[in-house]
Amino acid sequence: QVQLVESGGGLVQPGGSLRLSCAASGSIVSIYTMGWYRQAPGKQRELVARIYTGGSTNYADSVKGRFTISRDNAKNTVYLQMNSLKPEDTAVYYCNADSLAIATPYWGQGTQVTVSS
Repeated sequence: QVQLVESGGGLVQPGGSLRLSCAASGSIVSIYTMGWYRQAPGKQRELVARIYTGGSTNYADSVKGRFTISRDNAKNTVYLQMNSLKPEDTAVYYCNADSLAIATPYWGQGTQVTVSS
């Protein structure tokens, strides 16, 4: 069973930065599509960024140019660098691992990001 553990969330002022980390229990980050999702109160969970096995990435329009997803295969960890944070980025951020080889994707427990002055 794969476990994903997020860290790095917290309270930051508008315009600030945070880096989220997602540590996987197995050597999956290079062979699974890894993603970051977020869910704000009263809203549906939405995709923030995704990195594919080949290294290509895609981002939600709302975070393009501000967020960067990356991975370290040796550390089995995926990162989300978040810059120029806005209050509307406030949400619980979840790490996701997906593959055609599994029936359902794996999810982490989430980490809270709050952007407020």
